[in-house]
Amino acid sequence: MKRDAIDLGTVKISTLFRKYFVPTLLGMLSMSAVTAADGIFVGHGIGSDGIAAINICIPLLMLFTGIGLMTGAGASVVASIQLSRGKSKAARINVTQSIIFVTIVASIPSILMMIWPSATARLLGASDHLTPLVREYLLWFVPSLMFQMWCSVCLFVIRLDGSPRLAMMCNVAAALISVVLGWLFIFPLDLGLMGAAFAATIGLFIGGLIGLIYLFRFAEKLRFYPIKWSIKSLRLSLRNIGYQCRIGSSALLTEATLATLMFVGNNVFMKYLGDNGVGAFGIACYYIPFVFMVGNAIAQSAQPIISYNFGLGYKDRVSATERIAILTSVVCGSIIMAIFFFFPHILVALFISPDNEAARIAIDGYPYFSTAFVFFIFNLTVIGYYQSVEQVRPATILAALRGFIFLIPAFLLLPAIVGTKGIWLALCLSESMTTVSIIVMYFIKSRRTRSLQTTV
Repeated sequence: MKRDAIDLGTVKISTLFRKYFVPTLLGMLSMSAVTAADGIFVGHGIGSDGIAAINICIPLLMLFTGIGLMTGAGASVVASIQLSRGKSKAARINVTQSIIFVTIVASIPSILMMIWPSATARLLGASDHLTPLVREYLLWFVPSLMFQMWCSVCLFVIRLDGSPRLAMMCNVAAALISVVLGWLFIFPLDLGLMGAAFAATIGLFIGGLIGLIYLFRFAEKLRFYPIKWSIKSLRLSLRNIGYQCRIGSSALLTEATLATLMFVGNNVFMKYLGDNGVGAFGIACYYIPFVFMVGNAIAQSAQPIISYNFGLGYKDRVSATERIAILTSVVCGSIIMAIFFFFPHILVALFISPDNEAARIAIDGYPYFSTAFVFFIFNLTVIGYYQSVEQVRPATILAALRGFIFLIPAFLLLPAIVGTKGIWLALCLSESMTTVSIIVMYFIKSRRTRSLQTTV
């Protein structure tokens, strides 16, 4: 298996970032395309109620993906620093522990949700009208949660091992399989929401399996390492997992932001606009993963470069990488915002007929919703930087601010102040306040640094 030869300590930063960013972005967007294609098929094959039902289930995927990203990001940072110091065995052990951990964590709640799908649907906020559709989707969707977590961890590790193109192919393969099967199951076979969920599950299974096979057989530096099962070894494994989760906790909070956005948004839209409002918001939420994946691709592309050079003490290379990442985030965020602002009717029409009431609500709301995207991607990039240099506290604080402290009050208060426009503007308010917090933190840190230098 051919690997990409990438020297993280000497190659020009812009070249390194490009080598990671292009395949990472394409791979991540392909995974978002799975969700979008699923929604397009459901919208035209089942209708806005089908989209609303899936949107009610999506917070589960966001939460489980967040746990996978938390573990993968933490394992990748730890392994990257260990590799830079010549500790390859320790790096391999951390990677192995991370995969075992997510497998256990995914299994238990998945079994419980499969046993009680109707109760899970109601817990997620489904109305009496939507509960049967949500239940139908959940029964075939829940098994994909473990496979999604495998993908999340493996893709971090595969990129660090020097094969970003293979990481991209894992995502592309999962996406293509899901899209083809989604069309087959929904239209020719007329399997409805069950078919949509089953197609996504098969695609994610294939993507996760490719990642696991690579780490078992073909990885150059980070192949799985046998784990001892003595009491002492288990205690050390728990310590390592705890440290990985602490480093990657902001990744979980970042993904939890999406889950919170969808969960709270579903309930607020249901309150103000009913099932059609949830359907309109559901269409918007099919696009949110694209925005998130762009920010995530920037952060994950910078992460191995930053972590490796941070481990070596090359501060100039760390700073240069972050500057490129921030500039990329602003450019990408501006482009995406412009597309949503000027072409909402085209984006909505991909999913349902513009004559539908849910479509009209979405078309009116997208220009307001899109104002959040520059801040959204910028914040993800900065949080990723703090993760990469093991600064857990600021990364966690910022992730908590945007995911809970700012977002929930914005959703609850803005609609009461400015009406339904406030629901669409809630994300912008939350993300822009987080950006202001980042700027304030930067100036406080710079002032402290100058004071220390003056004192010395």
